[in-house]
Amino acid sequence: MSKLDQENRDEIPGRQFAFPKHRKEPLEDASHVRNAVARFDQVEGVTDQERDEAWGRIRAAAKKFDVELNEGDWRELGKDKKDKH
Repeated sequence: MSKLDQENRDEIPGRQFAFPKHRKEPLEDASHVRNAVARFDQVEGVTDQERDEAWGRIRAAAKKFDVELNEGDWRELGKDKKDKH
């Protein structure tokens, strides 16, 4: 994943973020999509509705960049890890 400096990040249209209002979790490429999924539960200050909408954007980006998602819903994230302990 290429690291985005602040100037490049500011140039990304809001619709290319999982959380556009907060400009969190850019969805620029496959690597960013995987990162957005991995960090999804770390995003603070958002509502469940915003998470639902963000998950829809992540799913669309995953399809576009051919990233396989094992979860159908963001509420399933981390369940396997939690269930194994």
